[in-house]
Amino acid sequence: MTVAEYMQHLGTQARAASQILARTTTAIKNQALATIAQQLEQHRNTLLSANAKDVAAGQAQNLDPAFLDRLTLKDSTIDSMIKGLTEIIALPDPIGTISDLHYRPAGFQVGKMRVPLGVVGIIYESRPNVTIDAAALCLKSGNASILRGGSESIHSNQAIAQCIEAGLTATGIPATAVQVVETTDRAAVGELIRMSKYVDVIIPRGGKGLIERISQEAKIPVIKHLDGICHVYIDDQADLEKALAVAYNAKTQRYGTCNTMETLLVAQSIATQILPPLAAKYQAAGVELRGCPATRALLPHLKEATEEDWRTEYLAPILSIRIVTGVEEAIQHINTYGSQHTDSIITEDWNRAWLFLTAVDSSSVMVNASTRLADGFVYGLGAEIGISTDKFHARGPVGLEGLTSQKFIVLGNGHLRQ
Repeated sequence: MTVAEYMQHLGTQARAASQILARTTTAIKNQALATIAQQLEQHRNTLLSANAKDVAAGQAQNLDPAFLDRLTLKDSTIDSMIKGLTEIIALPDPIGTISDLHYRPAGFQVGKMRVPLGVVGIIYESRPNVTIDAAALCLKSGNASILRGGSESIHSNQAIAQCIEAGLTATGIPATAVQVVETTDRAAVGELIRMSKYVDVIIPRGGKGLIERISQEAKIPVIKHLDGICHVYIDDQADLEKALAVAYNAKTQRYGTCNTMETLLVAQSIATQILPPLAAKYQAAGVELRGCPATRALLPHLKEATEEDWRTEYLAPILSIRIVTGVEEAIQHINTYGSQHTDSIITEDWNRAWLFLTAVDSSSVMVNASTRLADGFVYGLGAEIGISTDKFHARGPVGLEGLTSQKFIVLGNGHLRQ
């Protein structure tokens, strides 16, 4: 069987399974998720052994330490996978929910019912735990899924796939409701993103290169984000103690995530008060600081920030700092250089906070809060499938509802159009 034939086979099976999943009850879906969690626990050693093969292969290929860290499964990672399944079980099932039901003058009712998207194709790199997150969210939202993990995690993903299959078959759901692509041939990705007859949406998770390629070549709608160039703006009406804590956390809590702050903006009138102590905290944590001319006049030891720095997602202990005249210039900077991911204002002035909330065009906009809070778990969505910076179809952290659509329903009693 060629790669093209193999992928068409997966697509055919996924489409058939999606029609069964669309009418599967919440109780059965939750039972399947609980059984998958049990399978992960029972086969913990098998998962760790399979992952060890992937890590050893990655070390032999001289993959960088950050990549290997994302690739590695630990007992704590498996615990988190099981916890994620438990949290998704506890979430309300959006499928079948009816909203906006109202009577029309003629006497019939019109409303909307939430329904699955159908078949979701997910393409991701390195992190094996994505296999569980993606499978669980798609399953709970009534979608069949085709999961294509990176070749570097093939053994881990196949071991996880066996646990998923066992959980599905034990509860009477077709095993083909979740299919993990078995081939490492990159041609499989090219086939998957063109199978519009079988796949309704593609979700890429990984580096910018992968996501750009998928976005350019896909013949199917894509839910994506390319960059996480996130900002914190410290207003001259900020509580300085609060500003220190939030700005420090937004950068240093974790460096390699898409919701980590990459550019700090500071109001000119408070720069001399906030920047020296904040810069000292950053430098004590090993963060390299790059500043605009005004920032470097205040802190001469900083490197110069270039035009490219304002457009860069570092995913590293590097931070660009710019002093601005006030909230209007901060908003202009964010809307010019940002990636529409997550941006925050620190201020005690509600009028400025409201201006920031309405004028900043990002998927998450915050007041007096760290950008690191932009996360499906933190927002109460359960495990997220990713964070979308698109405006259609989903925006921000994509949880269960982001994997659904709506259809109109009409309830009549022999009504006719005259």
